[in-house]
Amino acid sequence: MKREDTVAFSIDAGYGDLRPSEKKAADYILENMKEVRDMSLSQLAARCRVSQPTIVRMVKALGYEGFRSFKDAIIEEMAQESGERQSPYAIYGYSISENDELSDVPAKMAAAASAMIERSIKALSLKTYQKVIKVIESAGQIDIYGIENSSSACCDLETKLTYLGLSCRYLEDPYLQRISAASLSEKDVAIGISYSGASRDTVDALKMAKKQGAATIVITNFRDSLISKYADYLLCTTQEQLFYGNAIFSRTSQTLIVDMIYMGLLTSDYKTYSERLDKNSRIIRNKAYHRSK
Repeated sequence: MKREDTVAFSIDAGYGDLRPSEKKAADYILENMKEVRDMSLSQLAARCRVSQPTIVRMVKALGYEGFRSFKDAIIEEMAQESGERQSPYAIYGYSISENDELSDVPAKMAAAASAMIERSIKALSLKTYQKVIKVIESAGQIDIYGIENSSSACCDLETKLTYLGLSCRYLEDPYLQRISAASLSEKDVAIGISYSGASRDTVDALKMAKKQGAATIVITNFRDSLISKYADYLLCTTQEQLFYGNAIFSRTSQTLIVDMIYMGLLTSDYKTYSERLDKNSRIIRNKAYHRSK
């Protein structure tokens, strides 16, 4: 069974837009899927310590017609999983072995990246995304934090925001990131990018920014990661763990989110930002070679 067809994925994808009581029920279901399969609505509500209408609202928010169809999906999923064998080396449809041909790599990589992008879109909360655009647009200073594999996405975001005329900075040195975070205020925004959500330097810098009162935005793959504790706005990608090659595929999802932010800002005030882009393009026009006639 494909990951996007599972009940767990539908919960992860819609989790960001659920109410607190609905999230409480969703958390219990994710941890006790096999037991939930045999529960009635009243039993599940009692176990989750929420009302029955809360359960019904939650499953409908996730796209199910009602509790019965939700439970049927769990039962069907369990039946299919019992007969399937998962490969520990498969990532988004890309499995690799010593027998692979070099000529297969381009197509497999493209398919794997495409699948990850599709899942990242499903996992994204549109409500949070819209809030992120408004917060960045009104920020005084924008700080960006990230290290190692995430540094490419950080540099890309800094470049794009600078082109749009926004005041932002990305300091590659993790010590300077933390010092920079300490200078922020309530008018500023801090953006932390970390695939695992556990990179100590990135977490510490974002924690410092939040302590200073800055609005905090996190781009990560896991909703329950450590860095998420310090996020005012959380943008998750796929929620799926990569067994190997995470440096490759994490960049794919991070770059997607960066581009979403860039295009979202441009769309929010097209006239203003397009004029800034034109101006900045003219400034660096002499840095490019031109074709001779």
